[in-house]
Amino acid sequence: MAISRLVALASCISSVLATCASIETRKEWRSFTTDEQSAWIDAVKCMAKLPHNDSLVSTVGEFAATFANITSDSSYYDDYAYVHSDLNPTIHFTGLFFPFHRYFVWSYTQSLIKDCGYTGVSPYWDWTLDAADFVGSTMWSDDTTSGLGQASGVEANDFEVGTGGFASDFTLAYPASHPLRRNFTLEPWTEFGELSEFFTDLTKKANTSFTPEIIDAMVNGYVGNFKGLQVAMEAFEGPHSAVHEILGGDLGGYCPDDANAACFTNAPSPTFSANEPMFWMHHAMVDRVWWLWQNANTANANAFFGGSVQNLTYYSEFPNGGPPYLDMTSVLPDDGILAAGTTLGDIWITEGDFLCYTYDS
Repeated sequence: MAISRLVALASCISSVLATCASIETRKEWRSFTTDEQSAWIDAVKCMAKLPHNDSLVSTVGEFAATFANITSDSSYYDDYAYVHSDLNPTIHFTGLFFPFHRYFVWSYTQSLIKDCGYTGVSPYWDWTLDAADFVGSTMWSDDTTSGLGQASGVEANDFEVGTGGFASDFTLAYPASHPLRRNFTLEPWTEFGELSEFFTDLTKKANTSFTPEIIDAMVNGYVGNFKGLQVAMEAFEGPHSAVHEILGGDLGGYCPDDANAACFTNAPSPTFSANEPMFWMHHAMVDRVWWLWQNANTANANAFFGGSVQNLTYYSEFPNGGPPYLDMTSVLPDDGILAAGTTLGDIWITEGDFLCYTYDS
């Protein structure tokens, strides 16, 4: 069954829990009008001008110890990037991967609405449409108000993005002050030989990991098997990683020229990938795949299994986390700026009365 046919099955969840006053319908970026695209870009840049929120705290601390401490010389947009950086070990390769990123994208969108007057919906990036010709995709528009900019920045200038809406008036604080950077790389894993236990095909072309056929198979497979779905999505050379790494730069976790030595020692480390505005569309698409899977079979709707502790030493045994194991009462981390006390159960169904959104297809 193709992804487009799964919409008819969505009622297995939404008809039961659609208690919202209104439902946001998320759309693919290319279905936005140019005015809608400009409005989203303006809201993102607005957030990058808002002051740092002093409530931000580092609860994990590894990013602070290795890359950068929280700095007041930053923006509210940088605060969100820092949350993802700080929580990296607890929200990847644990059972929080899907649910936290669902909540994170939703929370970010609420901030665009409440703090920057954004009136649109959250866009997603259907990268399956770009697997055949990534650089030639219509995603990479140079328009200075409605365009996302080039897929690969200027090499002589640390791969700084030089076109589109984020080419000016958009500065990022972590791990050191820098402009947005991208570096399209078709084979991003060639230098990962020392991690061959995780990266088994070093010359694999990243675009082969997120084809329509692969995503269709994920959505229609793993019936009742949440762990299997997550492992397929989050695999080291799987769709999630491939999109991060093919675009490189900030999304891939490559250090800007002015970063400290420790950053380069640990690079690439996609902890600060939320610097990149494409991050939010990318993870909205990851969430959409989970949403499609949840709606594909009644056995999937509430299926869950995952641990709270990342364990890469025994990855084959604990690919989505070791004990203590999580359940619907488990509380999502917030680092002081997300809504405290939000549980997995609160965000499990997107059409429920907490999140109140769905997808157009």
